[in-house]
Amino acid sequence: MWFVVVLFQAATFRVTANPVLQSSGRSSGSNTAAQAVPAPLFEGYLFAYFEGSGPRNSQEQLRFAVSENAVDWTALNGNNPVLASDKISQTGGIRDPHLLRGNDGRFYLTATDMFTMKNGWDTNPGIVLLRSDNLTDWTHSIIDLAKLYPKKFGKVKWVWAPQTIYDPKAKKYLVYFTVRFHEDEKLDFYAAYANKDFSGFEREPKLMFRAKYGAIDGDIIYRDGLYHFFYKGNTKDANGKEVKNGIQKAVSKSLQGPWKEDFVYVDAYAAKGVSVEGSSVFKLNNSEEYFLMYDLYRDKRFEFQRSNDLTTFSAEPESFTKNFNPRHGSVISITRDEARRLQAKWGGVPETLLMPVQPGDRHRFVSQGNPVFRHKYTADPAALVKGDTLWLYTGHDFAGRQQNYKMKDWLVFTTTDMKNWTEYPVPLKITDFTWATSGDAYAGHVAERNGKYYWYISTNWTGIGVAVSDRPEGPFKDALGKPLLTNKDCFASTHSWACIDPAIFIDDDGTPWIFWGNRECYFAKLKDNMIEIDGEIRQVNFEGFSFTEAPWIHKHRGKYYLTYATEFPEKIAYAMADRIEGPYEYKGILNEIAGNSNTNHQGIVQFKGKWYFLYHNGGINTEGGSYSRSVCIDDLHYNPDGTLKRVVMTTEGVNPVRE
Repeated sequence: MWFVVVLFQAATFRVTANPVLQSSGRSSGSNTAAQAVPAPLFEGYLFAYFEGSGPRNSQEQLRFAVSENAVDWTALNGNNPVLASDKISQTGGIRDPHLLRGNDGRFYLTATDMFTMKNGWDTNPGIVLLRSDNLTDWTHSIIDLAKLYPKKFGKVKWVWAPQTIYDPKAKKYLVYFTVRFHEDEKLDFYAAYANKDFSGFEREPKLMFRAKYGAIDGDIIYRDGLYHFFYKGNTKDANGKEVKNGIQKAVSKSLQGPWKEDFVYVDAYAAKGVSVEGSSVFKLNNSEEYFLMYDLYRDKRFEFQRSNDLTTFSAEPESFTKNFNPRHGSVISITRDEARRLQAKWGGVPETLLMPVQPGDRHRFVSQGNPVFRHKYTADPAALVKGDTLWLYTGHDFAGRQQNYKMKDWLVFTTTDMKNWTEYPVPLKITDFTWATSGDAYAGHVAERNGKYYWYISTNWTGIGVAVSDRPEGPFKDALGKPLLTNKDCFASTHSWACIDPAIFIDDDGTPWIFWGNRECYFAKLKDNMIEIDGEIRQVNFEGFSFTEAPWIHKHRGKYYLTYATEFPEKIAYAMADRIEGPYEYKGILNEIAGNSNTNHQGIVQFKGKWYFLYHNGGINTEGGSYSRSVCIDDLHYNPDGTLKRVVMTTEGVNPVRE
C-alpha cells in the first residue's frame, strides 16, 4: 500500500521582502516525460545559496542571485534572505539549497534543515521541501526523518544536502541526500520519491549509493545516456585515516544504480590540500559547456572549472564576480520574463536581463517612487504626451560607479498613471549615426509632427542630429545622414561641447523651435519638415542669465518659460517671456542641486491635468553618482501670478494619476 506521511501541515505564504533549472542545465536529458513542457528560451541564471558572512544568525537562510553570463553575479534583495528560515524550517536555519526546474514547469527547492549558528553541528532532524509556480511564492513542508520513520531513522545524526532530479522512467521526482547515523560514521546517500504535491515522500527513503570511503554533497546530472553523480569524496589509508579529499564522481545508466566510482578527483584543489565541498554542475545556455562550481569554505571563495564532457575539466579554476559570499548552493537557467518577475519581487537583477530585446517584447514594472527606474541608470529625461500615455525618453548611463560618461544608446518608457511603467526595446543607438564619431549618446528630445516622431540628439563634440520614426517607440533612424547643427553654428562659443542638449517646442501656431547649447544658449526656427533650420540662429541673453546647459521651453497661460541648468554643480533656474524669442526675465532658482549628481537636466510636462518636473540625480544605492544617474519625477506648481514654486525633490515621487 502506498501512503504519504507528512509531519507538518504544508503552508503557503507570500514573501514580503523586496524579486531556473534549464533544459540545458541540471535537468538536461532528465525531463523527458510525455507531460514535459516546451523548453523556454533561457537568457540568464539564478543562483540559490546561503550566506557565509555577515551576522551569524542570518547566514543560514535562503538567498538568490542572478547573472546574465553565469560568471558575474548580483545578489537579489540586497543579499538579504528571500525566505525567512524560521518560517520554512524546524530548526530556524537552512543550508545547501538546491533548485530544480521541474518537468512540469514548476520549481522545486530542497534544503538542509539545520541551524548550526544556534544548535551546533551535532545533529539535524531532516530537510525542507519547497514548491513554486513562479519562483517568488513558495509552498513548504518540513521532513523530520526520525519522527516520520523512527524504525529506520530514529538514530539519524545528519541529513544533509538534499537534491532533486526527475526520473523519466518512474515519472516522479527523486529526492536524494547524505545520511549519517549516530552509531555509524559512514556517510551514505539515501533517496525517496516525492509525493505528487512535493510535500513529503511516498515511502521510507532507501539506500541509494554507498561510496567506498563515504561521501557528502551529492549532485546528479544526466548526459548522453549516463547519470553523473558528483560528490565530495575522500581516500583513506590502510588504517582508515583520510589522506585526501575533494570532488569525485560515479556514473550509472539508471538512477537506481549500480553506481561505478572512478576514484578520480576532478577539482583542481584535491592535490593541493585545499578543502572544497558543495559541488554543483550546470550547463550553460546555448552551449555544450558545463560549469563545475564548488565552495572553498575555509577561504570564503566560490570557484568553478569548465568541461565539455563532464569527464575532463579545465586545469585552472576561475572565480565568480559577485557582491556576496555564497556557501553551498545551485544554479539554474531562467528566462527574461522570470528575471523580470524576480526583479519585481526583490530587485537586483542586472538590467541586461530586464530590457526588452525583441520588437514585441515589453518590460512592465511598478515604480517605487524616486528614482523612477532603479534597474538601470537613466539621465536627461524628455517627455511627450500622446493621448492618455506619457512617453518618457532618456539617456542611458551604462553602469554604476562610472568615473566618466559612458552613454551609447537612448531609452523609451511609457505610463498611463505615473506608477505603472512599460519599457520598450532600445529605440536608438549612437551607432545609428555614422557621422557621430564621438561615440557619445548625450541628451535628446522627441517631438511629434505630421504623423512622425523626430528625436533630436546630441553627441558631445560631433553635433546635434535628428532621427525619425513612424512610431513613438521607434525604432528610429537617422533622418539626415549628417548633423543638423555643429559647433560652427554656435558662433559665440569656443569649446568643443557647445553644440549639445537640443530642446524642441512647437508653438500654438504650429511653428517648431529648437533651443540648445552649453555655456551659451542658442535658438532657431525649424522648417515644417523638422530636419532643416529655418532662418538665422540667435543667442539667448538677458540680465541674470547664467547658463550652463539643458534648455527647455514650455508654455502656460500665454507665458513662455525657459528653464535651464545653471552653475556647477548644477541647479535649475528659469525665466519668463511673453514671446518665445524674448525678451526673457530671470525669475530665480526652480530646483536645487540634485542629490549625488553634479549635473541636472530637466523636462516639464503637463499630463492628465497635472504638471510634472522631470530631472535626474545620482540616487540609486549604492552605485549611483554623477556619471551613473537616475531619472526622478516630482510635482510642479504655479503661483497665482504665474511664477513657479520651488520644486520639492522627494523620495516618494508623485502620486498615481487617477482617471
